[in-house]
Amino acid sequence: MSLNPEWRKSSYSGGENTACVEVAFVSPAVAVRDSKDPGGPSFTVDSAAWRGFLTTVTRTA
Repeated sequence: MSLNPEWRKSSYSGGENTACVEVAFVSPAVAVRDSKDPGGPSFTVDSAAWRGFLTTVTRTA
């Protein structure tokens, strides 16, 4: 993973103390973390899995 990824917060996130997810595009994968704990753990998924996740949650929202 890149040493300085550009993290982006979900557009559905509320104020600073709400449950938020951040993602960073670290080719060829996508990193995911909890925005309330930026120094904590993160995980990565491949781009195809991320697209599948977004497709699924967009259809059910």
